[in-house]
Amino acid sequence: MVTNYESFATWGIIIYVAILSLLLLTGNVIRRKIPILKKSLLPTSVIAGLLGLIIKEAIVRPLTGQSWWISETDIITFNTFLNLVTYHTIAIGFIAMGLKVNEKFKIKTQRAHSYYNGMVIVSSYMLQGIIGIGVTAILAFTIFPIFKTGPGLASGILVPFGFGQGPGQANNFGAVYEGFTNAQGVLTGFAGAQSYGLAIASMGFIWACIGGVIYLNKVYKKKVTGEEQLVQTTSVQEVESPDEIPVAESIDKLTVQLTLIAVVYGVTLLIMFGLTRLASFNEGIYRMVGSLIWGFNFIFGMVVALFAKKLFGYLRQKNIMTRQYPNNYMLNRIAGVVFDFMVVASIVSINIEDLASPQVWITFFLITTIAGLSTMFFIHKITKRVYKQYTLPAFAGMYGTMTGTVSTGIALLREVDPYYETPAATDLVTGTTTAIIFGFPILLLASFAPNGIVQALITLGILIVLFSLFVFILLKKNPKP
Repeated sequence: MVTNYESFATWGIIIYVAILSLLLLTGNVIRRKIPILKKSLLPTSVIAGLLGLIIKEAIVRPLTGQSWWISETDIITFNTFLNLVTYHTIAIGFIAMGLKVNEKFKIKTQRAHSYYNGMVIVSSYMLQGIIGIGVTAILAFTIFPIFKTGPGLASGILVPFGFGQGPGQANNFGAVYEGFTNAQGVLTGFAGAQSYGLAIASMGFIWACIGGVIYLNKVYKKKVTGEEQLVQTTSVQEVESPDEIPVAESIDKLTVQLTLIAVVYGVTLLIMFGLTRLASFNEGIYRMVGSLIWGFNFIFGMVVALFAKKLFGYLRQKNIMTRQYPNNYMLNRIAGVVFDFMVVASIVSINIEDLASPQVWITFFLITTIAGLSTMFFIHKITKRVYKQYTLPAFAGMYGTMTGTVSTGIALLREVDPYYETPAATDLVTGTTTAIIFGFPILLLASFAPNGIVQALITLGILIVLFSLFVFILLKKNPKP
């Protein structure tokens, strides 16, 4: 068999990965050399993504059809690759985090506190969803009829996914809303919803890093520099522990981590495929949940990873498995790598043409501005009540997480609590876990909202009720001193 090693089919993926890698390296240099970017705490992956988006839209796209080396098909193929990277990396990152062995920390909080953390996070999601759907509905029924459809109004719920959970979630739900079909099988999706969601997530990073730094500097009078700091971690798990497999023997320790993730993702695929086949027996159910099952790949992956971790614990307890195979240090590094590539790929994949309508742009800037300011104000107020002993670190971590990702939350937290002397860092960990329980209704509402205008408005009403209930509980359980 003769293989054409010069063909693009052989080298295409390598070329695309090299492009993303070059963007990340260039973004790192830019962040290190430009003081204003260094002080902003803007992640390298965001800078790299914005750089790639500018190059794609301002330089490469105008050359399509006018140059022998680039065509519109090449742009489409590259965007398809970027969407796949965004789709799979969020699941791989969640699986890596789910496989981690439970860590022990020096600072502990009461068990009930973890539920408050989850309620703070989910109430922030709900506030962002209320703003997203509410502002979109006002505009839809007045001056911007382009949003006057079920998926159009439901696109407002992309705000909590983009701001609160990052580009992976925004990409998945945006794709669902863009390809949404009604009960009659007619495509009624909101055109450009995927790029719209990714653009919201990108703006969230800007609010997290630049807005967060300005807020800490001005309101809390805390000098935020963006300089690298040495952080003393308290995790028990390091590169190698006595009961773990060696770093290198007949199989490399990193290889073991990668194979564990791959097997878990493979099982996840089988589960999603099985659920899709079951749903296909009823055409109505299939139209409603078929695309959502595949859009929730990261949730299924996390659940399977948690079951795998429980299985490993049981096997070790019974002395069937004598060594500990997952390693937290390496799993953290794997998650960090895939999340960096996820962010840069998601931003570069934004199709500006999908956002070309002035109605879309005005709505986008309006809801992200209101959501950014409202999230800042809400977390400022709620952290004063829930985290009385360490309000400043709690605000930094929560605000950074609720407008960017956990990594941006940690970046802001390091500026005010570099050695993790408060429970703020562990609050993010426990809060993210309990938020899965409290936040499940939002996932159901996100699948319900695009079915029609009435369903979207019902979703808005339910979000208002749930937000009011959560805030009432938080304030009642955490009275003023």
